[in-house]
Amino acid sequence: MKVLVLDNVSEKAVKILTEGGIEAVVNNDKMTEEELCNIIGEYDGVIVRSATKITAPVIAAGKNLKIIGRAGVGVDNIDIPAATNAGILVVNAPDGNTIAATEQTMALMLALARNLPQAHKDLKEGLWNRKLYTGVELRNKVLGLIGLGRIGTAVAKRAQAFEMKTIGYDPMVSPETAAANGIEFKPLEDVIREADFLSLHIPKTKESLNLINKDTIAMMKDGARIINVARGGIVNEQDLYEAVKSGKLAGAALDVFAEEPTTESPLFELNNVVVAPHLGASTKEAQINVALDVAEEFVNVLVKGEMAKNAVNLAPIKPDVLAAIKPYLNLAEKLGKFQAQLAAGNVNNVKITYSGELAKVEVTPLTTAFLKGFLTPQVEDSVNFVNAPVIAKERGIVVEETKSAEEGDYTALISVKVNDRVVAGTLFGEDDPRIIQIDQFRIDVVPEGNILFVPHIDKPKIIGPVANIIGENNINIAGMQVGRKEIGGKAVMMLAVDTPLPDVLLAEIAKVDGVEEVRMITL
Repeated sequence: MKVLVLDNVSEKAVKILTEGGIEAVVNNDKMTEEELCNIIGEYDGVIVRSATKITAPVIAAGKNLKIIGRAGVGVDNIDIPAATNAGILVVNAPDGNTIAATEQTMALMLALARNLPQAHKDLKEGLWNRKLYTGVELRNKVLGLIGLGRIGTAVAKRAQAFEMKTIGYDPMVSPETAAANGIEFKPLEDVIREADFLSLHIPKTKESLNLINKDTIAMMKDGARIINVARGGIVNEQDLYEAVKSGKLAGAALDVFAEEPTTESPLFELNNVVVAPHLGASTKEAQINVALDVAEEFVNVLVKGEMAKNAVNLAPIKPDVLAAIKPYLNLAEKLGKFQAQLAAGNVNNVKITYSGELAKVEVTPLTTAFLKGFLTPQVEDSVNFVNAPVIAKERGIVVEETKSAEEGDYTALISVKVNDRVVAGTLFGEDDPRIIQIDQFRIDVVPEGNILFVPHIDKPKIIGPVANIIGENNINIAGMQVGRKEIGGKAVMMLAVDTPLPDVLLAEIAKVDGVEEVRMITL
């Protein structure tokens, strides 16, 4: 594997890549889109910070690209839809700069409250303006937090140490989780209305773009203050300028801007607006941490074949959930491959039922693993954990997930119905997947290698003739399972063979009296 490392990413990341078995090529020159397009095709992955833009043309030119890494949190410089459609994983490092961004928020809040940058500048210029820069205390003030993720929660904890009342809103966080961190959960409009200091900790999305504008600012208390260490564009800068200039707001502190880099803005004219050139993650510790996190993800994905923990275009998996489902990921993918080779005709509906222990955890990654296995034999494009749900949707396949708490004979069971055929599997031990049911038949088959699937009528002189045809052609039978519901009824034979049977032998087996169908399945 070969990875391109750009934007002065820490050398410690390069060391991790190299020790993990990846060839790391470092290029710290600022590259144009055309230059990047000319070389990206030879790389399996690329790591950037914020300077380099990974655009749709770059992604299209990256014929071998499997993963794009952002040594940081924001991925505004990466075309996520283009990467997803190409089946390329995008990962970031949401934990590495949490403390840096948290402390920058507190620094800006304090600087804003006490007018420190302005007073510093004046004193350096020979002006002793003590009365001019009377500030306010944080104690007993209301800190409104929009976004209660890692950084928002960390800011709340530090603000509470200053005896601030912390309130917040986040559509992905429950009131109970907020309360556990000392934050009173409120609707978004209430947070905006009640905050003395409003701090933003959300990504820039279609929904959050210009979230703070003249209408939302009008809801705020007179004399309130805004801090943004999240993403430029969340705050409408012209509306903010008008609000501060008019006195509606007492001030603002901004670390990010709609266009970066920028050295010109009407906001820079206002003495009660504190600004910084996107320094939220700019600590020595954070730059090392985010680089290490991304490099470790690359080794896990490219070398070890594991799922990414911090994928941007794949739902992140919590550590406790990953621990619970990880043993079943391989089983789910094998069930998908198995069903794909049994499916006859167009597939419009897939119904997956998770029973027993799996009914208690988040199973979406298992469904994605099934789709990856199911679609791989059927489509020309590369299918992976990123684009499998997209490809399924494009093909009109409706996927239904259901859960059943009933354990039955197994601690956990995955049952998949595709059209009218049901295949179910479980684990015998931590790493011993088995297919234990096909339609109404109970079996015990290891989903590996080459398996001959032969539904037939339960009567004499079927198993022997089939085995003879295989043996006479010098193909070894490694194992056999027969499942039936009743004597003389329908049955199924599963033969594990060392090499796949050619079509001519499959046709010969199909002629055996009582054989209803013959499929060669390769897993």
